Amino acid sequence: MKAKYTGIWMDHAAALLMELSNGGITTKTIKSKLTHQQKEQVLAKGEKAMHHKEQHEELAYYQEIGAAVKDCTEVMLFGPTTAKTELLNILRADHQFDNIEIEVMPADKMTANQQQAFVKDYFLKHLS
Repeated sequence: MKAKYTGIWMDHAAALLMELSNGGITTKTIKSKLTHQQKEQVLAKGEKAMHHKEQHEELAYYQEIGAAVKDCTEVMLFGPTTAKTELLNILRADHQFDNIEIEVMPADKMTANQQQAFVKDYFLKHLS
């Protein structure tokens, strides 16, 4: 199996998956399905309904990211919110990710170029 290294910049709204290959990076974006408009509509039904909807949509978002990295050798999660740690906990609880090295790195808001440079630097330093 060919080694696959992916860095994921994420928050609760979107994840930018950056796969490092031959010194270059290919990217894919996964967005949470829970929009601001949906939040307002569900909140009108009550706070309990909102909480349930948020949990359901958040889990589906994290599962979609997990499906995208299930064949990776190593994954590095980074971003400005707690979403990266929440995803880490979900992936570690699923045994299909036992053989994938997953690390969380702190990071503030970054431009797309800064995100790609962060991923390249991390894996090039980590692999040498």
